[in-house]
Amino acid sequence: MSIPLSILDLAPVAPGQTVRESFAASVALAQQAEASGYRRVWYAEHHNMASIASSATSVLIAHIASQTSTIRLGSGGVMLPNHSPLAIAEQFGTLETLHPGRIDLGLGRAPGSDQATFRAMRRDPSSSERFPQDVVELQAFLAGESRVAGVQAVPGAGTNVPLYILGSSLFGAKLAAALGLPYAFASHFAPGDLIDAVSAYRREFQPSAQLSEPYVLAAVNAIVTDDADEADVQFAQVKRQRLLMLLRQSGQIDPTREFGDDELDHLLRTPVGQHVQTMTTYTAVGTPGDAREYMEQFARTAQADELIVAHSSSSLDARLRSVALLADAMQLAPAAA
Repeated sequence: MSIPLSILDLAPVAPGQTVRESFAASVALAQQAEASGYRRVWYAEHHNMASIASSATSVLIAHIASQTSTIRLGSGGVMLPNHSPLAIAEQFGTLETLHPGRIDLGLGRAPGSDQATFRAMRRDPSSSERFPQDVVELQAFLAGESRVAGVQAVPGAGTNVPLYILGSSLFGAKLAAALGLPYAFASHFAPGDLIDAVSAYRREFQPSAQLSEPYVLAAVNAIVTDDADEADVQFAQVKRQRLLMLLRQSGQIDPTREFGDDELDHLLRTPVGQHVQTMTTYTAVGTPGDAREYMEQFARTAQADELIVAHSSSSLDARLRSVALLADAMQLAPAAA
């Protein structure tokens, strides 16, 4: 079985690491992905999260595009309720003009933040309800067929940056189907509706100028190492770190309090810990052979045309190794020198 692989990068900021170091790591990850034969790297818009540095998504894409050559780069995704369609058309039209044929625009409906941050961004609370109309307006700006009299996206008009609808529920699946756009499901952290959403998308898909047949990207976590025991150790650490992040963000613990591994393992058996376990339902953990077997089975389960992989290891060296090992295991064609 041959299936394209891509990467989701949240530009993670590890404890003790600076944001600048996180960005350097994202550049290294994209360069490794390009050399290894991955199709694209996407960056997700999040706000007010100390452990994620990809908030200014289009700016980060521009930085990494300038230090890579062939790999596609894009948003996974831009949270459109936080922005006007015109502003996003201009940003991604600029990116496409500077890096033609390499830019994707994935769109999500969630705010990518908590309610206080949403208010700080000066957004209308009802903006999420306008998401379908805003997607259509954005698409028209990029096609040079503005729906707003007297307003064109400059740059942007005529660039036709390809759009992708991101989601974790049937809403996004049905919208992507109705608009004839590719659909990316966030199964790397919200696995619950994967099967139903993909089935609905494929069943209801209507061809469009961008896409003649349904196209599904399914997200999956991966920790691939030379040694299976080491992969298990890394996976355990990833779950502890995610639990700690959730507890701190929710205000359930003092953000300065430190925890030992035994304490965190105990907390993983609590309801919030079970949420972390659910978030990591779809995770390939082990040697390259283990990972290949898992990815092939997951692609069949998800009815996916492409897998977008969140390499979850905590350290950059481990993530880069995971990227390379999985590419070899899946027999990706390396980029030409």
